[in-house]
Amino acid sequence: MQQRYVGNSGLRVSSVSLGTMSWAGETDEQDASALLRAFLDGGGTLIDTAASYAGGRAEAMLGSMLGDVVARSEVVVSTKAGLTTSAGRRSVDTSRNGMLSGLDASLARLGTDYVDIWFAHAWDPNVPLEETLSALEYAVRSGRARYAGVSNFNGWQTAKAAAIAGFPLVACQAEYSLVQRKAEAELIPAVEDAGLGLMAWAPLGRGVLTGKYRGHIPADSRAADQKLASYVEPYLEGSASRVVESVAMAAKGLGRSALDVSLSWLLSQHGVATAVVGARTPVQLKEILDAVLTPLPPEIAVALEDVSSPA
Repeated sequence: MQQRYVGNSGLRVSSVSLGTMSWAGETDEQDASALLRAFLDGGGTLIDTAASYAGGRAEAMLGSMLGDVVARSEVVVSTKAGLTTSAGRRSVDTSRNGMLSGLDASLARLGTDYVDIWFAHAWDPNVPLEETLSALEYAVRSGRARYAGVSNFNGWQTAKAAAIAGFPLVACQAEYSLVQRKAEAELIPAVEDAGLGLMAWAPLGRGVLTGKYRGHIPADSRAADQKLASYVEPYLEGSASRVVESVAMAAKGLGRSALDVSLSWLLSQHGVATAVVGARTPVQLKEILDAVLTPLPPEIAVALEDVSSPA
């Protein structure tokens, strides 16, 4: 698997990263262990998690495998603080106290004394940005985080954070795919101007770009789960459906999978350091690891960009 530098930093990560949002929920410990081992065997390095995933249990599950299933030195671990979700309600607290307390708890669950990248998980309109950045800087200077970044910030928020940080931010996490190209308007130019690397989450359009929802909803999919359906539903019809059909047509013509076409397009876009995939099962991950992930023919890329162009 290709290794890439994250922005202008010296940190190198795999072009595909393994996200753990489903761990300790949809993905049990046995499957998570298999995912981790297969991902590393396939050349992957970056494992992305967050304090908010399954209320911290995803971090704890990953922590139980560091030093057992894999050596800590084999992986690049990124995690996030400042966001909690309870009973469907989202709460943001990126205060210095909230962030650093969250980092201490994350390190304890992960069973390590440092993370490779630590993110502010969301923009907090109630906390001065300088205060949030001071927590990120302290974590880096104290050695508890090797690098720092921001997640789910928009373009101007990212540009401002990079400009006033006083220390190098290296990455920004945001949703980006052929069915969600909003990042191109302001965020990606801001990321490139600031020398950050984009870690694109939901690079397969929350699963729809694999083509598995064409014509039906699989019984074992998120869209079939009452609690998770709302995550996928925005991309099941309308303009997203046209994009999915175009990707399927391109894949057929190239003799490649729709997943491969979608990820290959994404990884060729400006500013993208890595695609964070949320494979829930070893079977899903195998399809990703088997993908060619080489640039698409220019005429195919242009055609897909035309049909997926944001209104």
